[in-house]
Amino acid sequence: MDDIINISDLLINWYDKNARILPWRVLPRDRLMGKKADPYYIWISEIMLQQTTVATVKNYYRRFIELWPTVIDLANANETEVMGEWAGLGYYARARNLVKCSRIITNQMNGQFPRTAHCLMQLPGIGPYTAAAIAAIAFNHQETVVDGNVERVISRMFNIHDPLPISKPKIKSLAAKLTPVQRPGDYAQAIMDLGATICTPRKPNCQLCPWHNHCLAKVAGTATQLPRKSKKKIVVVRKGHVYIGRRQDGAWLMESRPNKGLLGGMLGWPGTDWLEVRPEESPPCKGSWECLSDELSHTFTHFHLLLRVHWADLPNNVTPTRGFFLNAQSFNPSTLPTLMQKAYNAAFRMNNWR
Repeated sequence: MDDIINISDLLINWYDKNARILPWRVLPRDRLMGKKADPYYIWISEIMLQQTTVATVKNYYRRFIELWPTVIDLANANETEVMGEWAGLGYYARARNLVKCSRIITNQMNGQFPRTAHCLMQLPGIGPYTAAAIAAIAFNHQETVVDGNVERVISRMFNIHDPLPISKPKIKSLAAKLTPVQRPGDYAQAIMDLGATICTPRKPNCQLCPWHNHCLAKVAGTATQLPRKSKKKIVVVRKGHVYIGRRQDGAWLMESRPNKGLLGGMLGWPGTDWLEVRPEESPPCKGSWECLSDELSHTFTHFHLLLRVHWADLPNNVTPTRGFFLNAQSFNPSTLPTLMQKAYNAAFRMNNWR
């Protein structure tokens, strides 16, 4: 392998000409004009990008910044509104931690983000990757940023055949050696861009890669085989019931989920626990409940969920055993988590509710 510094310079030079235009990013030419990256923008984008594509995140990010342009604005936001704006991104603990973290930064740190990865990691919802990304991109610290794109690039660059996640420490060590002292923030974004646009999972465009003369996997002809991954575990299937009820006056029977756990703190439809053996039906109030013929299917990170969707038109004087009624003017299905939106849409199609 040639001199590490020269290899890093090749990537930086490529990035200067090919950097993706992203709403949270300060481009190299703008940095030369003195513009600095905003740690708040970097933080919001990195949290949103966890388990979510750039294409999906862009619109969510723009909306967030329009509503809460600074960390102080987010700290003063209504948490329910923040959760509503997050609906559809999934992993809702991220949104709760955004609010919690923004309030700590505002109230205890005078609205200023910590500048080091170590201090950033003391904040809720900021792990090693996010801390390194903020420290590198916003504060230009020499931190090694490793996401899925970087794992793929490094695996191919050094022809690593140990499967993920076993190879993670080796990848991190090699990535650290490549991280330059000068412009580490631009380098971090460059290597992520390389993985996203050139060194893609399928059909990498090696001829356009600034490292194509130095990539060991290209020489060996193994690029498309890397990175290797351990065999996936068998996906657990859980089952449950969900109940969608509307009163004659248009109010909807809703329930706030517990703060901890999946969809924590989010507004949704009353339902049963999600278990591997389907629990008994448990309607939240008396009514002529009907069940849709097709089960609703939804996949979370660690399990697959099958729900039976029940619906009913309810009298105005009904008293629920759990949950509460939300008037029609306050109900907006687009603010519900994706799973709850899917249940609503299924019942809506059956009933043609208006």
